[in-house]
This record gives sequence, structure tokens and C-alpha cells, in this order.
Amino acid sequence: MIGSRTLIAFSLFLTLILAMAPLPNYVEAFRPDWVLIVLFYWAIALPHRVNVGSAFIVGVLYDILLGNVLGLNALLLSLVVYIAAVNHLTIRNLSIWQQALIVAMVTAFYHLVDYWIQHFLTTVYFLPELLWPTVTNALIWPWAFLLLRKYRRKLRIR
Repeated sequence: MIGSRTLIAFSLFLTLILAMAPLPNYVEAFRPDWVLIVLFYWAIALPHRVNVGSAFIVGVLYDILLGNVLGLNALLLSLVVYIAAVNHLTIRNLSIWQQALIVAMVTAFYHLVDYWIQHFLTTVYFLPELLWPTVTNALIWPWAFLLLRKYRRKLRIR
């Protein structure tokens, strides 16, 4: 039988592949943050399995794969998972649409802090398209939540 950690790692590996998948230029601005969504789900579903340390490791891999400033996504994903893990009982008791609003706020935080740090490190300019993934993540959250919950229950991930 495959262990719970292996199944969670496999889902995170798939998100890293989705994050690297090429998209047409006109859709690229709307790319969902798959890594953030899946890490957020696992942090509220199983905070004892997916924690700040695992988010940091996934973030470093994400930085390496995308060629970003090393440690930037690691820091931001760790902050997001910390927020989710500390409030996991409250978030789990909200309706799925309220959870989607929280995912939107966390995504906006993620992208704004990402812009702020990159602005100091490199020459990045603010574009309104930076926040389109906030809307996309909020719209995708209900389906991602239901799919991951079905995956967790069917494979008995605890």
C-alpha cells in the first residue's frame, strides 16, 4: 500500500508540472496558482502532514523549476501554509464559497508580497494583470477542493 506522504507528494508533484505547462500568451495572465491551491487544501485538511516545512521544500523546487529568485516562493508558500494551518479549524467550518474568498485573499497577499520583494530585488513594474490569478483561484477553488477531498477520502489519506 502506498503511504499517505507519498500520495500527498504525488499531488504536489503534479502541481509543479501544471505550473510549468506552457499556455498561450492570452491565457498566461489567468494561470491558476496550482501549487498554492493544493498546498492550501492539504494545510487545512491535514495540517499535521503538510506544514510550513513541506511548503518551504515545495517552494524551493518551484523557484528552481521556474528560475525565480531562490527562496521567494519558498517564503511565500510557507507564509500561506502557516496562515492556513493556524486557522484550519475555522476555515474548514466555512462554506465552500467563503473558503474561495479566503483563497482569493491569500492569493492576493501572495502576489502582492511577491511583487513587493521582486520590486526591491529586480526591475519589476506593477501591472494590473498581476492580480488575475486571484479571481481564477477563487473560481477554481470549489472544484479543486471537491476533487482533492474525493482523492483524500478514496485513497484514505490521513
